[in-house]
Formats: sequence, structure tokens, C-alpha cells
Amino acid sequence: MSALPSAVAGRSLNVNKDKYMLQSNSALKGKIDQLWNKFWSGGISNPLTAIEQITYLLFMKRLDDLDLKQKADAEFTGEPYVSKFDGKFTIPGTEQKVDKQTLRWSHFKRMSAEAMLNHVQMQVFPFLKQLNGEESPFTRHMQNAVFIIPKPALLVEAMSTIEEIFAEIEKDAHGGGQAFQDIQGDVYEMLLSEIASAGKNGQFRTPRHIIKLIAELVEPQLGNRIADPACGTGGFLLGAYQYMVTQLDKNKHKLQPDEDGFIRNSVSGRLTKDVSDILNDSLHGYDIDVTMVRLGLMNLMMHGVDTPHIDYKDTLSKGFTEYNQYQIIMANPPFTGSIDKGDINESFKLGTTKTELLFVENIFNLLKMGGTAGVIVPQGVLFGSGKAFVEARKILVDQCELKAVIAMPSGVFKPYAGVSTAILIFTKGGETENVWFYDMRSDGYTLDDKRTKLEGCGDLQDIVTQYKQRDQRKATDRKAKFFFVPQAEIVAENYDLSMSKYKEDVFEEIEYEKPAAILAKLKTMEHEISLELSELEGMLK
Repeated sequence: MSALPSAVAGRSLNVNKDKYMLQSNSALKGKIDQLWNKFWSGGISNPLTAIEQITYLLFMKRLDDLDLKQKADAEFTGEPYVSKFDGKFTIPGTEQKVDKQTLRWSHFKRMSAEAMLNHVQMQVFPFLKQLNGEESPFTRHMQNAVFIIPKPALLVEAMSTIEEIFAEIEKDAHGGGQAFQDIQGDVYEMLLSEIASAGKNGQFRTPRHIIKLIAELVEPQLGNRIADPACGTGGFLLGAYQYMVTQLDKNKHKLQPDEDGFIRNSVSGRLTKDVSDILNDSLHGYDIDVTMVRLGLMNLMMHGVDTPHIDYKDTLSKGFTEYNQYQIIMANPPFTGSIDKGDINESFKLGTTKTELLFVENIFNLLKMGGTAGVIVPQGVLFGSGKAFVEARKILVDQCELKAVIAMPSGVFKPYAGVSTAILIFTKGGETENVWFYDMRSDGYTLDDKRTKLEGCGDLQDIVTQYKQRDQRKATDRKAKFFFVPQAEIVAENYDLSMSKYKEDVFEEIEYEKPAAILAKLKTMEHEISLELSELEGMLK
């Protein structure tokens, strides 16, 4: 979902917030920190602006590397390959044509500082903006993008640091067996994580392990149309893509689980061009912030999605009508926000301006009959007594098969927000018989602002296992971490979906010492204190 710039207390990028594959690579973290500092000292202090400019440079570097690799692979296999750098490029607003080979990172990095800045500003960046053809979403949303690195020295230093980062990634990829593409994406996401320390209108970045958990629960399949109606930088779309690629990998049983217990890959021997085309056409995202749209497009492209479909649209507005379109929706829509009543889509029936409720109805509308959604909502949605809250829950229970309500602890979204949230898994058009509740007590990280990785995976893998093995025919214990609640009971409770409504408390019997024993201990303590006071008085005489 969308992430907004935060106030930055200091110049350093706090990379300790990210607990991914790069946790043990202090050299790489240091270089990313160094890159951030160079932009700060170079006069670009707005986090979002800095990350956007860094992203352009990462993209230029990655584009060259990928093209050279694909060209070499094609020469080895004998298959035809058309390079993005073949032919001439006409500089916009002029009749001047330049050889596209001169627009490669590997070419212009050898230029002098002054010449390089001018070349990147006037030729490379305009080429980048038109990369996927005039009709592509990428080109359309890059139209107003600007390259604002102001000083030749900053460009040279930034490019040098990026070269060092990529060299470190290459070393890590060979040494740790991790696909280059995955690690490179992690570096990018480490930068993205700095966009929001606090969100506007409840918008903040979803932790990647929660995205992986939701993908595991909704199980997107090759050929599904998949959407996120508030996609921000594309984290859920990327999560769906990586889940599907991993399922395609016939050697996935040889892959090692990551630190959260999930097996993920972005590379598969079965990822042919035809399969890649199907995957590319599957992923659809929308956001109301054009900068987020650009970052989301480049995020997916740097992870191997060549032509992602991310568009600048307000999916709650009157102008959005793409209903009954998607088999899978994964989303963490904005919380606690309200929108202009006059611009709300007239098809909505909830009669509210609260975005967290409108998105529940919106996601229901977007799903095809039989389609499944994994959605994060604030826990207030589960028990709010207002008419719109109850009507939203009626949609989930009466018009869907509400499969699961997974209550998450309040620290999951720290340091961005301390709001308590839940994951809803539901299928449009199914019949709710029993709702499966799970009380997530740990997501594998501390629940403070530091979010330090704990030993193990918390409840993540247990949630996956228990969800997939759940059996409505078996009795469940309401004192346990997970249990079923029948639909009739939920209806009787005014459609309340809060776990606390149905969970039975476990009371532990505590034995206290007898009063006489406690009194004896107090007298002993009193005697000891009296002796110590006498000693002190003697010392003062």
C-alpha cells in the first residue's frame, strides 16, 4: 500500500529495520547507508525524492546488466534476442539521434563527471522514460518524472557506491546461493522501507513476511488475474509473483527456507517466455500517488516482471468501474482515512466515508465469483457497532465464505504504527459455515520499534499449517490459539468478528503463602533492617 515520506531525525538510513536475507551482510548495509548519506549531503534530503532518484540509478544499472545477460544467454542457446539498446534513439524535442549503446550504464560510467551528468539528464533519462513503448503504463507514468541530481560529483559518487553495492550483491549471491535478483530486490526494499516512518491516512508499508504469509494462505495460481487496489510500491503483487514462480520451480524442495520459514524464489527453469507473459498479464495494481506508481512499476521490473500493470487510479472513486475482474486480491488498504463523499463510487452501499470499510466492499466488488481475497484490516472493523461496520461484516459472512480471521499483535506495523490489525481470508459467493480464528501472538520479531528478529518464525508457519489442515467437522477448543465459530453464533453476536468475543479465558490457579508465613518473613526483614540502621548510626557517631 502507499507509503509517504517521513520526518528524518538524522542523516543515516536505519537499515536495522529490515530483517531480510541481508541481515548478516554488514558491508552491504554500510554501503546503502553511505549512499543515503551522499544524497543527504548533496542537497536531496526529502526521503521520497532521494529514493526516487536512487531508484532511477539502480534501474539504469540493472537494465544494462539484465540486457547483457539476456544477450549472452541468447547467443549461447542460439535463440533470437532484440536488445533494448539496439538501434537509434531520437532525443525528445530535437531531431538528434544517438546510438542506444551509448545509453548503457557500462558506457556512460566511463565519462567525465560534467559530461556524464549532462548525458544522463539529456539522453539516458529520456530514453528510460520511453523504455516500454508509448502505450505502456511505465511510459505513461514516467512522463512527468524528473532527474534532479544537481551536481556532477554527487552523480559520480552515487554511481560508484551503486557499483560497490552490486559487486557485494554478486559476492553474496555466489557465496550464499541466493539468486542475484532476490538480493537486489531486497536492497531496493531496504530503501523503500525508509519512505514511511509514519503514514498519512493510515498508509504504511506491509512487512514482507506478512505478505508472504498472505500469499501462502490465498495461493495465487498461474493464469489468475491478481490485484491490489491500493498497491503503493507493489509489495503484494511482488509477493504473489514470487509465490507463483516458486510453485513453478520443480526443484523448490531443494531450496532453503528463509528466516521466516518461507520458501521463495524469483527464478525458475520453467519460467519460459510464454509463462513470463502469463505472469506479467496477471498482476494489476492501482494507487492514488503517482510517485508510488512509478516506484511500484520499477520495483516489479527489477524483480523480473517486464511489463507490470500498475496504474494511477483511485479505486474508491466514481471513475473506477472494474468490478468482477479478479480471482485473487491481496491488499493492505489505508486505515482511518475518510474521502470526499461527493467522489465516492455510487455503487457502494455502505453509506460511509471511512476508507477501511469502503475497501472491504470495494474488494468484494472487484472479486470474480469464487475469487479469494487476503486483506489486512484494523481490528476496529471486526467489532465496530456503527451501521456501516455491521453491514461490512455482513458482506463477509453472508455473501462470502469467510474462511479465516487471524488477529495480529499491535506491534506488527511498528515503527510505522501501533494499530492492532487482523488478516481476513474470504471467497466471494461461498457459504460461511464456520469461521476459523487464530490468535497470532508473535510474527517472529520483537513488537517494539526496533522489530529485532527472534529465534524461529513465531506463529507464521503454524498459521499456514493449521489453516491448511483445518477441519470443520472436528470440535475445537476455545481456550486454544485457534478454533472455529459457527456462522449462526456470529450472526447472533451482531456479526462481531473479534476473537475476544468467542475465546474462553484460561485462569491459572495461583497458590499464595499462608498469612502466618508471610508475617514471619516480614518480621525477619524488619529485624535485619533494624540491625543495619544501628550499624549506620554507629558509623555516624
